Amino acid sequence: MERRRPQIAPSPPVSRRKAAAAASQEWLVVPAAGEQRAGEFGRHRIMEMTGLPARDLRMLDPLLSYPSTILGRDRAIVVNLEHVRAIVTAAEVLVRDPSNPRLRPFLQELHARLALPVRPHPPPFRQSCILLDGGDDQGNVPISGSAKIPPFEFKVLEVCLEHTSKCMETETSVLESEAYPALDELTTKVSTSNLDDVRQIKNRLVQLSGRVQKVRDDIEHLLDDDTDMCEMYLTRKLAFQGVNNESSVNVDSNKHAFPDHDHDHEKEEEDRGGDTASSHGSSACVKHVEELEMLLEAYFVEFDGTLNKLCHLRDYVDNTENYINLMLDKKQNQLLQMGVMLTTATVVVTAGIVVVSLFGMNIHIELMADPETPEMARIKNMKFWETTWGTVAGCAAIYLLAIYAGKKSKYLQ
Repeated sequence: MERRRPQIAPSPPVSRRKAAAAASQEWLVVPAAGEQRAGEFGRHRIMEMTGLPARDLRMLDPLLSYPSTILGRDRAIVVNLEHVRAIVTAAEVLVRDPSNPRLRPFLQELHARLALPVRPHPPPFRQSCILLDGGDDQGNVPISGSAKIPPFEFKVLEVCLEHTSKCMETETSVLESEAYPALDELTTKVSTSNLDDVRQIKNRLVQLSGRVQKVRDDIEHLLDDDTDMCEMYLTRKLAFQGVNNESSVNVDSNKHAFPDHDHDHEKEEEDRGGDTASSHGSSACVKHVEELEMLLEAYFVEFDGTLNKLCHLRDYVDNTENYINLMLDKKQNQLLQMGVMLTTATVVVTAGIVVVSLFGMNIHIELMADPETPEMARIKNMKFWETTWGTVAGCAAIYLLAIYAGKKSKYLQ
């Protein structure tokens, strides 16, 4: 009998598993009013809720390393600042990967800011009247001595910028506390371990400087473009969209009530109403651009200050490296001088060896002859020492002359 092999169910393809993982993403939805909810939403569901294209959602994927950026879209603001990845709308904020432990301080601060009392929004027609009376399009009439409540998206954006600024400031402080002692120790003792510590610190410094620079440049780009800042005011868009819808409904009702009215006069009234709404919208946009500009300028100053600290630390690292290079060059010059002196001494000793070699030849001279009397032995001994000390003195004189000539020609110091 033939044995039947157990059949194993085929595993799904890798592409299908990746697609299934990408279809469901973990999000935390924090509304402006009400309770938050957490769950897994598909990409298409997020696109329907926020009106964002798929390329913007890819920037919020934790598995992909995209640089920090802030983008203003038609219905939402995309915030990608370090580990804070969120989508801000006029009514709620969607936070990506809420289980990340690094997001706990951010979520706590976000809940604390959104727990502040907010005035109820009036209907769209009332908002248009408030705009005509000098109020804002949130329904907040300016009252003397009272602070104006910022829109929901501005409060969330402020929390994102503040949390990112604190994180980068903390990393900068930790890096400074580690870098300055390590650099000072390196100046006193140049060793392999100290050099390795400074190398790691420099790598961290370069990475942190690049991250801070990117956020600073994004804020500067927003400050230079009023259109982008105007697009980020989502509450104004909803308010004037409601005003336009209500005005269109009123125009339709007037048409049905007065069918014999002149069509040209109706068109003129519509154009006049549209021009009035657009003028009020542009004035409100300019006013809130100034508010957003003040908010961005405050955090631009903070990020710029953090970047200045990192630049000072980088200058300190560069100065330390230059000092170490000067020390090493000095040591190298000293070693070269010592080598020159030893080489000169070797040449001088070689001259003495030549003299000894000459006397070691097998030749008949009076100094090498056997003494016949004690007086001749004494004279022979005296001549031997005279020759020996004369050779040593001659070698020393040649050495001193060589050193003097080197110092006079500035080859030696």
